[in-house]
Amino acid sequence: MSFFRKLKDRMLKSSSKLEAGLEDLVEEGADAAAPPAPGNAPPAPPAKATPPAADQPAAAAEPAAPSRPGLLSRVIGRDTAPRRVLDDEMLESLEDLLIQSDMGVETAVRVTANLAEGRYGRRLSVEEIKRALADEITRIMEPVAKPLPLYAKTPQVVLVVGVNGSGKTTTIGKLAAQFRAAGKQVVIAAGDTFRAAAVEQLQVWGERAGVPVMTAPEGSDPASLAFDALTRAQAEGADLLMIDTAGRLQNRADLMEELAKIVRVIRKKDPDAPHNTLLVLDATTGQNALSQVEIFQKLADVSGLVMTKLDGTARGGVLVALADRFGLPIHAIGVGEQIDDLAPFDPEDFARALTGLDP
Repeated sequence: MSFFRKLKDRMLKSSSKLEAGLEDLVEEGADAAAPPAPGNAPPAPPAKATPPAADQPAAAAEPAAPSRPGLLSRVIGRDTAPRRVLDDEMLESLEDLLIQSDMGVETAVRVTANLAEGRYGRRLSVEEIKRALADEITRIMEPVAKPLPLYAKTPQVVLVVGVNGSGKTTTIGKLAAQFRAAGKQVVIAAGDTFRAAAVEQLQVWGERAGVPVMTAPEGSDPASLAFDALTRAQAEGADLLMIDTAGRLQNRADLMEELAKIVRVIRKKDPDAPHNTLLVLDATTGQNALSQVEIFQKLADVSGLVMTKLDGTARGGVLVALADRFGLPIHAIGVGEQIDDLAPFDPEDFARALTGLDP
């Protein structure tokens, strides 16, 4: 199964909600906006029959020739989909629908305004609106669709941040497995030393992918572990070092200091590290994802995003809002727990899946 098909199938909560809303909007105003259908003009009065002459027998009635619809009637008859005029009322309802999908007010207004250009006053079907929406979403997201960069300098240090439960640990394991399958040598540092479950989960992924996972006793200093992991990665000639971190936002001051200390310590061995700081976001949190980006931009120098759990939400539009508001690269998206359920972000595929369009 292609990732697009998987994405479309598993984003049914988002696409079906948006699609149902569009159908309701169009059908609500379709009757009032529709012009009289061809053939609905009042019938002409029948012509008066001329009686036959007295000395002439009545002629047998000739069957009427079947009427043949004109070209315009045949063309219109092929498209029976309901249509609605794209007017102010329709645009306002469309904005509300996009906001409900967690696209955010500013992004929803911008998308509908762009959609109206060249289409205002026209009668549109659901399919035409979906295609126009997909085009606008793709246009917003194309500039941020960038794979995780790989540099010539090794080891490349990737610091992975995000709140607990966002899918951060699983994302590290999937990325490590995918890079390992591509022939890259990877080392993982289980830097969330306060959660034994996170360490155990990374160890499982490490065994599955054939990637070493460096750990430390529970409660140990994450910066010290990161330093040791970088030392090992350099000694073994690894291509990639991925460092997991804690995601406790209850006390941001402690987390900020912890992340800052990790950066200070690894820069003793590599002044350019970390080369990427990846923020993992959970799509089911909706608009909270926006505030998480703001927080982690202050806590760490975030260079790119990964969005997980798009299969578990009816509000996948938040990814559009993130792209529109922050412009940070979106490296990958996830729609499940398997290793191939995380893939590089494709804006056109995402837009079509979100709006319910077929490939």
